[in-house]
This record gives sequence, C-alpha cells and structure tokens, in this order.
Amino acid sequence: MPESEDKEKLFQNVNVRHKESLTRLERFAVWVTDRIGTMGFFFLIFAWTMLWFLWNTIGPKEFRFDPFPAFALWLFISNMLQLFFLPLIMVGQNLQSRHAELRAEHDFEINQKAEREIEAISAKLGEQKKILSEVLDKLDRR
Repeated sequence: MPESEDKEKLFQNVNVRHKESLTRLERFAVWVTDRIGTMGFFFLIFAWTMLWFLWNTIGPKEFRFDPFPAFALWLFISNMLQLFFLPLIMVGQNLQSRHAELRAEHDFEINQKAEREIEAISAKLGEQKKILSEVLDKLDRR
C-alpha cells in the first residue's frame, strides 16, 4: 500500500466510519442497547414494578386491575418487553463488538506504523552516535 494511502487510512476516524456503515435498523438497535443498558432504565423499570405492585396490593380495591398474587398482566407485559428487547440488545451488542474490533484493528495498524518509525529513528540515532564517536576520536587525536 502506498504511503499516502497508508497515512489516509490511519487518519480516518474509525468511529465515524463505523457509524456511517450502519443501516437505520442497526442504528436503532445500538440506540436501544445504549439506553436499556443503563442504571436509569433499571430504576425506571424498578419504579414501575413497585408502583404496579403497590397499586394492585394496597390501592383501592375497585381500581385494582391486576390482582395479587398472580399479577398476570404484569407478567405478560414484562415477558413481552423481554421478548422484544432481548434480540434488539443482542444485535446492538454485536454491532458494538464489531465497532470495538474495528478500533482494535486500527490501533494495531497505528502501533505497527509507530514501531517502524521508532526502529528507523533508533537506526538513525545509532548512525549519529557512530559519527559522533568518530568525530570525538579525531578530536582526541589532535
């Protein structure tokens, strides 16, 4: 690969490249994964569950809509949420994993280039050290 293409590839933003490669549905899956995998979402579900439980156990009897102890409606709704969110989260995690692999590959390429440059600099420093030693030897002989 010519050096100009090599430099261009190294300076591309992998995050932007990955984001641009996603379809609308893939972006939606990543968005869902990012939102559901937070403590805020956990507390939202926890609060909703507690309100549901409290309303249907100690709320006014004529307004209780999901009787204790079965909570059949709550079980149905929570199962539906799980059925819809689980595949979306898995797709989102796969996409995030693909993104992480792209970043790791990019980092590896940068590290390889840096290693080649360090070796070249080290070789030049070795040459300079040799030249300086020769100059010092000539000065000492005078």
